[in-house]
Amino acid sequence: MADWNKRWDVLVAGGGNAALCAAIAARREGRSVLVVEAAPKFYRGGNTRHTRNMRCAHDAATETLSGPYGEAEFFDDLMLVTAGNTDERLARLMIRESKAMLDWIQEQGVRFQPSLGGTLSLGRTNSFFLGGGRSMLNSLYRTAERLGVVVAYGAEVTRLDIEDGVFRSATVTTPEGEHRIVATNFVAASGGFEANLEWLKEGWGDKADNFLIRGTPYNKGTIIRMLLEAGVEQIGDPTQCHAVAIDARAPKFDGGIITRLDCVVFGIVVNRDGARFYDEGEDIWPKRYAIWGRLVAAQPDQIAYIIFDSPSLEKFMPSLFPPVMAGSTGELADKLGLDRQALQETVATFNAAVEGGRPFDHTTLDGNRTRGLEIDKTNWAQPIETAPFYAYPVRPGITFTYLGVRVNEQARMKMADGRPAPNMFAAGEIMAGNVLGQGYAAGIGMTIGSVFGRIAGQEAARNA
Repeated sequence: MADWNKRWDVLVAGGGNAALCAAIAARREGRSVLVVEAAPKFYRGGNTRHTRNMRCAHDAATETLSGPYGEAEFFDDLMLVTAGNTDERLARLMIRESKAMLDWIQEQGVRFQPSLGGTLSLGRTNSFFLGGGRSMLNSLYRTAERLGVVVAYGAEVTRLDIEDGVFRSATVTTPEGEHRIVATNFVAASGGFEANLEWLKEGWGDKADNFLIRGTPYNKGTIIRMLLEAGVEQIGDPTQCHAVAIDARAPKFDGGIITRLDCVVFGIVVNRDGARFYDEGEDIWPKRYAIWGRLVAAQPDQIAYIIFDSPSLEKFMPSLFPPVMAGSTGELADKLGLDRQALQETVATFNAAVEGGRPFDHTTLDGNRTRGLEIDKTNWAQPIETAPFYAYPVRPGITFTYLGVRVNEQARMKMADGRPAPNMFAAGEIMAGNVLGQGYAAGIGMTIGSVFGRIAGQEAARNA
C-alpha cells in the first residue's frame, strides 16, 4: 500500500518495461521508489505485455542468439529504417549500452529462450523472452517488489506541479480519491498517446477512425501533454509511429501480437480497388514490417488485403483469425467484396511478370522478382496460381507514437529553452522519438525502454 504522505526519492509514472527498469535501477542505488500505474493490476505493463523480444548488440553467439550482432551493424540497421532521422548521439549511446543490457535484464529475473527460427529472421539479432512479454514483465515486478519498490495500481497521474522546470509533486486519481505525491525526482515512463483517438485525428484526420490500437487502451498521452505545457521540449512528429498491418478483424484496442501478420513477402498486397500499391519484397521483413501500417493508412478506407496461395499457407505465423479461403481468385474477390475482374487482372499480370529460378529464401534478398510492372516486387516473387487461394484483410495497427519529450544522455528531460530539467527524467515510448524519428526495426522499442529506463533510474537516484 502506498504511503501518500511520504516524500519519495523517485516517483515513476508508468508500469511497463521502461518504468520497471527505472524503478529497479533507482532502488538498487538505495533510493525510495514509488511506481504509479494507471491500469489495474491485471492490465499492468502497457505495451510490454504484448512484446516478444528485444534487439541488443553482442559480439558473439550465445545460448539464445545464433551469431554476433555488432554495434556498427546495429547502427547501420537503425540508420536504414529511420532514413537517418535520429539523434545520433543518443542512438549510439543506446546501442552501446544495449550490450550490457542482455546480462543486466537477466539479473533482474528475465529469461530468454533459444534463438528463434522461422520467417522472422531474428535468431541472430534479437533475444526472445521465455514466456513472452507478460512473463518478462512479471519477472521485473517480482524483482522490484522484492527490492522494496512500492507499486500503486489504478493510479492515474492527472496533474503535475512543475515550477520553472523543477518537478514538485504529482496528483494521482485512484478509485479511493485524489492523492498528492511529493518526490525529489520524477521519471516519466508512461507511454505514447496512441490510445487517444482525438489526438491521433489531430495528425491523421478522419483516417484515424479506421486505425486499430494494438496495445493498451491506457496510453492516452496525458503526461506528455502536461510536460509540454510545462515547458519541456517536444520531440517527434505527431504522425510518426510504430504502425504495422494487422488483421482487420482485430479488436479496437489490446489485440496485441496475435493480430499481426507476417505474410506480406509470400504474396501480394492490394487495396480496396484490387490494385497493388507497394513493393512487397523491398527488404528483409524485420526491417520493413513496420512500414505497412502507414502504407495501408494511405489507401482508400484504410483497408488492404494480403493475397497468397496454398504453398505459402504454413510458411508464416498466422493471425488469431483464419484467412479467407476460395477456390479461385474470382471467388476470393467476391468473398472480400472486391471487384472480381480487377483482382483477377492484378494477379494474372503479376504472375506473368515473375522472373524466378532461385531457391526461395525468406532470410535473404533472393532476387526472385517481377519485371515490367508499374510497381515491381523485387524479392520473393512467386506466381500465385495454386488453389486454394487465401487472403487476410488488414488495417493500420498502431503500436506506439513517437511524439514525446526530448532528453539528453542522462535521460534527463530538456526544457524548450535548452536547459536540462533539474529533476525530471524520461524513458520508453514517451521519449522514443529521440531515437526513432521514423521507421522501426523489430525489438528496438524494448531496447529504448530498457536502456533509457536503467539510465533514468540511476541518474534519478544519484540526483536524490
